[in-house]
Amino acid sequence: MPGEHLSLAEPAHALWCAERDRTPVAPITDGIPTFSASDAYDVQRINISRRLDQGSVLRGRKVGLTSRASQTALGVAEPTFGALLSDMFVDDDDQLVTSDLIQPRVEAELAFVLSKDLSGPGVTTITAHRSVDCVVPVIEVGDSRIVDWRIRVMDTIADNASSARVVLGSGFAPLTSSLELNHLGVLFHRNGFPIDSGAGAAVLGNPFRALAWLANKLAEYGEFISAGEIVLTGALHRMVPVRPGDEFFAEFARLGTVGVRFTGSTP
Repeated sequence: MPGEHLSLAEPAHALWCAERDRTPVAPITDGIPTFSASDAYDVQRINISRRLDQGSVLRGRKVGLTSRASQTALGVAEPTFGALLSDMFVDDDDQLVTSDLIQPRVEAELAFVLSKDLSGPGVTTITAHRSVDCVVPVIEVGDSRIVDWRIRVMDTIADNASSARVVLGSGFAPLTSSLELNHLGVLFHRNGFPIDSGAGAAVLGNPFRALAWLANKLAEYGEFISAGEIVLTGALHRMVPVRPGDEFFAEFARLGTVGVRFTGSTP
């Protein structure tokens, strides 16, 4: 109903101002106890549309909450998704200014570049596999516009799945029968020291399941994934908080590496 949609303008504006001013706000769900996942995706779309109107371009999607541990922590049974816009991408080993963000965290992920459109419903892991051109190693820089990352699942959905930047690795790998992504591992380093590791199986058991889920979920909203878009499939290890001066480096088996440096002070 129009009245219901208009009522979502307030939380959308609060998140918009929080990102613009780099000042977090209280959880949306604290002020709206009846805030649903559908409402949250509507809020997300309001702010994505606003960014598109200002010149950003949709370049892909991210899937979040793809590990059992993260779903259990937030009390949900399925992942979430957000939009990746053109101004969110940075290149391998680029430098980011910490104070441009609010409370950034990083994680290594596998990303797919699609060779053709992928549209649900009814997408299977096999269908998803056949739509992928190549796999790229990435570091996702997450951020929350919600104070102290005090989020429920509806808060993170509304906040564009707590996304901020995507660091693209300079290498990529075309899909082959020998590239078993569920067994593909990554070693994650902070300031030259390994601090965590993971493998593709952390993503719903198989990263292609995340891609299939996304295509089918988008179909519920009349949307699909276009050829050429980049899809982040989910974290391979725990999220790591960022400190000014930190350097992160992810080393992927058979895919190469990707790194990012942070400078400046916290806001």
